[in-house]
Amino acid sequence: METYAPLMKIDKLDKYFGGLHAVSEVSFDVHPGTIKAVIGPNGAGKTTMFNMIAGFFPPTSGSVRFNDVMLTGMKPFNVAGQGLLRTFQNLKVCDNLSVLDNILLGHHTRSRSGFGAGMLSTRKSRIEERRAVEQVMPLLEWLSIVEMKDTLVGNLSFGEQRSVELARALAADPAMLLLDEPAAGLNMHETEELAGRISELKAQGRTILIVEHDMSLVMDISDEIVVLNFGKKIAEGSPAEIQNNEEVIRIYLGGSDA
Repeated sequence: METYAPLMKIDKLDKYFGGLHAVSEVSFDVHPGTIKAVIGPNGAGKTTMFNMIAGFFPPTSGSVRFNDVMLTGMKPFNVAGQGLLRTFQNLKVCDNLSVLDNILLGHHTRSRSGFGAGMLSTRKSRIEERRAVEQVMPLLEWLSIVEMKDTLVGNLSFGEQRSVELARALAADPAMLLLDEPAAGLNMHETEELAGRISELKAQGRTILIVEHDMSLVMDISDEIVVLNFGKKIAEGSPAEIQNNEEVIRIYLGGSDA
């Protein structure tokens, strides 16, 4: 079986907020072309860990390496510039912009024209803008939101706004996606569609790290799962291994009856 070097290496990531030890020396790897899920009860440290990876929180200690580049200490925009894009548990969309303009915000991380050229609407920036629109339109079609491209995002349903946020991240053509509870607020049908789309992204060669509470979704799409509890990693393995892990059953799934 062919093996690949990890795309991301999390090494003893640690975070204190005053006297609260939110994340305690968590380590794991993410390999290219795989889906890795992080699960755990509320307060387990999942989103804090995501925020450290993406540059929103500095770790107290430990490191994050991505494509053999040290991300620790980088600002979020520098992390994004390395090809690591994220979505948020609480939606971060621009309600007063159209669907298309929201998604183009993600594509602008690939832009070569500077801010001044865009403000002055130079010929080069106009050509680049047209190319950007051409490149993101397939994303709108794939997510079934192409007919809404001129609609203000604030007028969309919650599920449609989730699709816009995912499209914006994909518009940057990331080397890796961080999905923070992407199924939060979705109904069963929308969650099933999301599972299919995440699986399609993996089939395209995308690497995904996901935090999610929906256990059916996690078990259906993940290659590997990391389980956190009170900031500590208590288990790591395949979905089958996690489902049969006695400590996970006891601490996270609620006992043997679960």
